[in-house]
Amino acid sequence: MRFVVTAGPTREPIDPIRFLSNRSSGKMGYAIATAALENGHDVLLISGPVSFPSPAGAKRLNVITSDEMYHAVQRAARDCDVLVMCAAVADYKPRRMAKQKIKKHDKEISLDLVQTRDILKSLPQRRDYLVVGFAAETNELEKHAREKLRHKNCDIIVANDVSGSAIGMESDENAVTIFFRDGKMKKISRAPKQKIARRLVKIILKTAKKF
Repeated sequence: MRFVVTAGPTREPIDPIRFLSNRSSGKMGYAIATAALENGHDVLLISGPVSFPSPAGAKRLNVITSDEMYHAVQRAARDCDVLVMCAAVADYKPRRMAKQKIKKHDKEISLDLVQTRDILKSLPQRRDYLVVGFAAETNELEKHAREKLRHKNCDIIVANDVSGSAIGMESDENAVTIFFRDGKMKKISRAPKQKIARRLVKIILKTAKKF
């Protein structure tokens, strides 16, 4: 099967040296790409800025902003069997990027933010590939994950609690709850992200065969 996996954060520029971003390390997405490769599948990894090398055998496309991620996914999704949207794409970006560095003044300043394009919602309703979304939540995990599953037309949502520092973003471990279209759910207890990824890929492949 042909996997497209997104990973890492995006950076939304404020001026030539500053940006808005988040704490995503990209470890979970890279672990999923590695697990898919271990199972003999082709992998295109669309990666935001991260600090480690590509998994051996993966094709990698580097992006920085949410707009770049949007365009990369739109192109890649046409030729995939499974799209895993693990990247932590920014929800907002500055309306305009300052052409020069913003200097410090005595007065306060405010940023005018606008919504970024919603990549999941932009995907076609009718498609011939499986879409796996991710939901990083700090409260009411099941409620928010099920809403995302429904409103963003995903086939699977993988949700994790990022309210603490022990698991999730920037950590080597994770614990996830998987939500399916038919209302079923499955939990994977805390474990290294590599182990979580291998279990996720098995579940994804099983679901894709029914697709």
